[in-house]
Amino acid sequence: MEHLPLFIKIKHRPCLVVGGGAVAARKVRVLLARGARVTVVAPELSPELQRLQAQFVWQNDVFSESYLDDQFLVVAATDNTEVNALVYQLANQRGLLVNKADDSKRSAVIFPSIVERLPIQVAFSTGGDAPWLARLLRARLDALLPKHWGQLSLVAGKLRQKVKRTLDSSDARRRFWARTQDDTTLNAFLKQGNLAAAELWLQQEIQKPQTGEVILVGSGPGDPDLLTIKALNELQKAEVVLFDQLVSEEILALIRPEAELISVGKKAGHHSVPQDQINQLLVEQAQAGKRVVRLKGGDPFMFGRGAEELQSLKAAGIRYQVVPGITAAAGATAYAGIPLTHRDHAQSAVFITGHSKKDGKEPDWASLARGRQTLVIYMGLMRSAHIQQQLIEHGLDAATPVALIERGTTVHQRVVRGELRELGALAEQVVSPSLMVIGEVAALADSLAWFNPQPETDIGQEQYA
Repeated sequence: MEHLPLFIKIKHRPCLVVGGGAVAARKVRVLLARGARVTVVAPELSPELQRLQAQFVWQNDVFSESYLDDQFLVVAATDNTEVNALVYQLANQRGLLVNKADDSKRSAVIFPSIVERLPIQVAFSTGGDAPWLARLLRARLDALLPKHWGQLSLVAGKLRQKVKRTLDSSDARRRFWARTQDDTTLNAFLKQGNLAAAELWLQQEIQKPQTGEVILVGSGPGDPDLLTIKALNELQKAEVVLFDQLVSEEILALIRPEAELISVGKKAGHHSVPQDQINQLLVEQAQAGKRVVRLKGGDPFMFGRGAEELQSLKAAGIRYQVVPGITAAAGATAYAGIPLTHRDHAQSAVFITGHSKKDGKEPDWASLARGRQTLVIYMGLMRSAHIQQQLIEHGLDAATPVALIERGTTVHQRVVRGELRELGALAEQVVSPSLMVIGEVAALADSLAWFNPQPETDIGQEQYA
């Protein structure tokens, strides 16, 4: 990349746009919005430029070098490549900032794609290689950034010094803004445009004691694209993250670099940190005033012991939030082409864990063995033979379709299919984490599967090395 991203104060500076068509109109609109003194040189103006004509000086003429005198920025935006090349050459010789609209690679200045929440501006460019990708990125960012963040920036700017005087450490200030920016009361004021009320509310919050908080976050089944926007926001604000083994490396990479990462990974047959100790760690970190994220695979309340952790926080008087995640039963089955319900095959879905209860009591196998339902079993590999035996003994047809989804939604996803009578043997072919699906819908994977995690290609990569 040859261009250095910069924000240049253009207000009141003289800028020349050569051309009167649609491209020139886009450039003029951007410059006028930032207070530039714009001159347009063109024999005629597009309808849009005619509507804007009162805001700039129009020279009804063809380009000549004299129009470059005393200019700060020059834009060559005609539909004539020879004229654009001449404007670029002469402006470049004078050391002026110049944008050649039909050749961004040779331009000293690129007009980037911009997402605005004024005074916030996010600008980005592909260097002219893929304008369509820049437009796509702009649309995504525009959808992600809250509309009221511009107002938040204005209010935060007015209170910056007061916050700095009141909260004497950068950690305390970061916690304050992380805690308040998503508050429903503050956001209601900002969305209404009531900045005075928002400022007063924040002034009151500054004086309150700064306390820690725990956010219980579900990371989904593995594919980082399935992470919710709220979950991503919390990962970017966290000071401490306690995470499980089921959380993918791609999702861990999204955590703010300064955050402290604590692995409390739990896996079937391997409990590296006891649950009581995890609960205590959450309490201790929050009591130290930190913003703590407890990051779990799937959904925190789906066999994730999330409720147990919240009960410990509640008993200790710690504030907490819950950010749901896509559970494996929904994510992995969708990626495997297995619908949980289907009018012709299953009118209900039952989720259970393959782990036996602490008291040794067995589940209601008779209920689980009913037909026309989908049985989804978490953490069932170690007891697959027992599950097979019990379901058949309680009346479920031994020929019932089954599917084992290994590392669902990730690039390592693998689906092993067969019949209930083969479940124990099939389980030996997969590794944890795997989801077990039993029911007629499992047979639909052959016709509905769509996810190809590892496409084959013979295309070489040497040209991009």
